Amino acid sequence: MPSAMILSAGRGERLRPLTNTMPKALLEVAGEPLIVRHLRALREAGIEDVVVNLSHLGEQIQEALGEGKEFGVRILYSPEPTPALETGGGIRQALPLLGPDPFWVVNADVCTDYQFTAPSLADGDDAHLVLVDNPAHHPEGDFHYEGGRVREQSGVRLTFSGIGFYRPRLFEACAPGRFPLAPLLQTTIRSDRASGEHYRGLWADIGTSGRLAEAQTRFDPHETK
Repeated sequence: MPSAMILSAGRGERLRPLTNTMPKALLEVAGEPLIVRHLRALREAGIEDVVVNLSHLGEQIQEALGEGKEFGVRILYSPEPTPALETGGGIRQALPLLGPDPFWVVNADVCTDYQFTAPSLADGDDAHLVLVDNPAHHPEGDFHYEGGRVREQSGVRLTFSGIGFYRPRLFEACAPGRFPLAPLLQTTIRSDRASGEHYRGLWADIGTSGRLAEAQTRFDPHETK
């Protein structure tokens, strides 16, 4: 069973003033913190080992989640400096905690009902990207998609959901430090080493207070089992 990482170190500038006193990962949608929604979904997929990176107000996240026993997972923390290491740098630093096999990565500030069923990566592929329909705030999309492949040019243009499945070797050649994930993914796509899927279920990027308010009407409260 793969491990997973939840990217939780960002400052959440566009969500201020909410994120002045609370990390974006602990913002609630329908009464449940975003990061708890991810932990629940990962556990329901059978994933037990989860890495959470920390920077801005990270102590609040660690206090809220502890070792993860309440959520049926084992949480390992990857502390980062201030400012944080960005998406790529954060994953690169956490590689020793994630293990040698392909792993999931999900942005803490998305809300979704995606089920984390691990794809079968072809031997030459380093990434599998979950793509969604372009939201109103991002109509131009991020990547092209065609026939199960993420393309540089051909196919319909979709938005990267913030959910990906990666081989560790994708990051091993990167120097430690701050760097974004997007340029690394673009290089991988140009080399035809990225598969993908078009997810049509519930998904929202909680990037602003307005989109947070909108998500409250789209997602149901979690029913305790």
